[in-house]
Amino acid sequence: MRKHIPNILTLLNLFSGCIAITMAFKHNFEGVVIWVAIAALFDFFDGMAARLLKAYSPLGKELDSLADVLSFGVAPSAALYILMNNYFLLNGMPLIVSRFAPYLAFLIPMFAAYRLAKFNIDERQTTSFFGLPTPANGLFWISYCYGLHKLAPLNEPIFYLTIMLIFLFSWLMISEIPMFSLKIKKITLKGNERQLILAAIFIIFVAFWGISGIAGVIAAYIIISIFTPNISNPSVK
Repeated sequence: MRKHIPNILTLLNLFSGCIAITMAFKHNFEGVVIWVAIAALFDFFDGMAARLLKAYSPLGKELDSLADVLSFGVAPSAALYILMNNYFLLNGMPLIVSRFAPYLAFLIPMFAAYRLAKFNIDERQTTSFFGLPTPANGLFWISYCYGLHKLAPLNEPIFYLTIMLIFLFSWLMISEIPMFSLKIKKITLKGNERQLILAAIFIIFVAFWGISGIAGVIAAYIIISIFTPNISNPSVK
C-alpha cells in the first residue's frame, strides 16, 4: 500500500485540475485559483511522499506529467479562453480575430505537454532544469485571469498583450533558459538567496494585490532566473 501513496496524491492533483476546469466554464475564476492551488499542493506532496517512502517508479513519473498537463495546462487555458472570449470589448477589431484569437489559449497545454515530455527524457535535467516549470506557468495564468476579469470590460491593447504573453510563456516553457529550484534543501542563507528574495517578493505582492500579485511573482521568478543563471541542483518539472 505504501508504494501507492504518491500515485494517489498525483491522481488527486489531476482530480483537482478537473474541478478547476469546471470552475472556468462557470466563469468562477476564484474557484479556478483555489482548485489549481490545491492541485499544486498535491503536486508538491506527491514528490515529497515518493522521497520519504522511497516509492519512485516509472509509472509515477509518467502519471505525474499527465496530471500536470491537465492541472497546470488545460485548466489555466480554459480560464484564459473564457476571459478572452467573454470579458473583452472588441468593437474595433476584425471579427475573424476576435472570434478565433481566444483559441490561442490552448497553446498553453500543448507546450506544457511538450515541456513535460522533454523533461522526462532529458538526461541533463536530472540535476538541473531548463525552461519555465509547468506549475509556475499555470499559476501565472490563473492569477492573470483572476485579476483581469475583475476589470472587465477589457480593451483591445490588453487583448493583444494577452496574445503576446501566450506566445512568450509557451516559448519559455520549452526554452533552454536555466531556472532555479524553489526547494530549500538546507536552512541556511547561503545558497538560498534567490529563494528568499522570491519569498519576500511573494509576501509583498500578495499583500498589495492579493491573488493577482502571483502573476507578478512568477514574472519576478523568471527575471531573477535569467539574471542569476548559476544554478546548483534544481529538480522541478
